[in-house]
Amino acid sequence: MAEIFTVTIAEIVERLKLEVIYTPKDTSQLLISDNDCNRPGLQLMGFYEYFNAERIQICGNMEFAYLASLDEDKRYRSIEALFATKIPLFVVARGHELYPEMIEIAQKYEVPIARTNDSTTAFIAALIGFLNVKLAPRITRHGVLIEVYGEGILIVGESGVGKSETAIELVKRGHRLVADDAVEIRRTSNVTLVGSSPDNIRHFLELRGIGIINTRRLFGMGAVKVSEKIDLIVELEPWDSEKVYDRMGVDNEYTTILGIKVPSLTIPIKPGRNLAVILEVAAMNNRQKKMGYNAAQELLDNLGLYMDKKDKVKNWDSV
Repeated sequence: MAEIFTVTIAEIVERLKLEVIYTPKDTSQLLISDNDCNRPGLQLMGFYEYFNAERIQICGNMEFAYLASLDEDKRYRSIEALFATKIPLFVVARGHELYPEMIEIAQKYEVPIARTNDSTTAFIAALIGFLNVKLAPRITRHGVLIEVYGEGILIVGESGVGKSETAIELVKRGHRLVADDAVEIRRTSNVTLVGSSPDNIRHFLELRGIGIINTRRLFGMGAVKVSEKIDLIVELEPWDSEKVYDRMGVDNEYTTILGIKVPSLTIPIKPGRNLAVILEVAAMNNRQKKMGYNAAQELLDNLGLYMDKKDKVKNWDSV
């Protein structure tokens, strides 16, 4: 069974600058588990088929205009029917004044009420963006995540292969560290993976022979970043003279994480190889491929050769 993640109403209130009108208890104890929200126009009219009571409900101009058209008795029953479903949070958009019965009914069914001055559409967009990150499916993998020329590169490999040393060289060259040792990967959409560091080890990096360093304090704020999308996975491994490595780059290699395919490379480690420069080139080349240009394919075309492209996929979801 998939793990269910939650976010507190207190976090939502703080992030989206909401005014709390009523809460049955401390908002840090009230949890949201659904990353979608709903405008309950149809529900206020009495239609509850397919209604998901676990979603945050947002009322704006349209909903309040409908409520204003009702007589007091019908409006009371309409609001009570909605609050009786035990919705987790009722948000009033555009700074509308609440009807007195709303507070009374909220207290009866212990439904928190908050208010925002934002337009309904703008608030919903900000809320869903926040919930998608906080409630996203996630896994943690051993590695180093660093931003190179705007590309998020996840460096993986056996312990001691040189991931952190490569990362610190990239930081010295002006790139930014996101996470070392443990990378928390979240699926924030159907096409996007975002990596970050656990709070308790953020900005720390381990260098064998030196120990733990704080990258932010040593190199400044410009050397670190809180999170970054994962555009490329680079696996470092000791050079194996019996293994055949890809020298053309015609075949596409991918690694599947949380159901999303991410381009990947395997780079052999050998004394004298400048890994920082190699990863800089890998980042730029990956960006070119996303823009539709493949140098290997152009070379083959110039030589009048043809090679079948193959996709090689490694699945991390089963690891």
